[in-house]
Amino acid sequence: MQYIHLVRLGWGLRGLGVSTSLVVPVGGAPVLEIMSPGGVRVRIQVVRRTCGWVFVWRPWWSRVWRRDWIWAEADNAADMVASAVTA
Repeated sequence: MQYIHLVRLGWGLRGLGVSTSLVVPVGGAPVLEIMSPGGVRVRIQVVRRTCGWVFVWRPWWSRVWRRDWIWAEADNAADMVASAVTA
């Protein structure tokens, strides 16, 4: 499911003109790398929560006090990720 959500997000972001790369490490979870307009590389993961899958892009400790995640099943997930991450 992680691959499916990340590929879907990658295609959605590419449709918005955002450069993406799917990274599949040997010993870890897949991530989607995007390049922000400022040249900052952002790594997006998809993780399972009790209510469904979410996209996250910041370390766990920064998400304690900020809402830096987006539902993976959202129809406009690519739009929300693009505006939140590349801003």
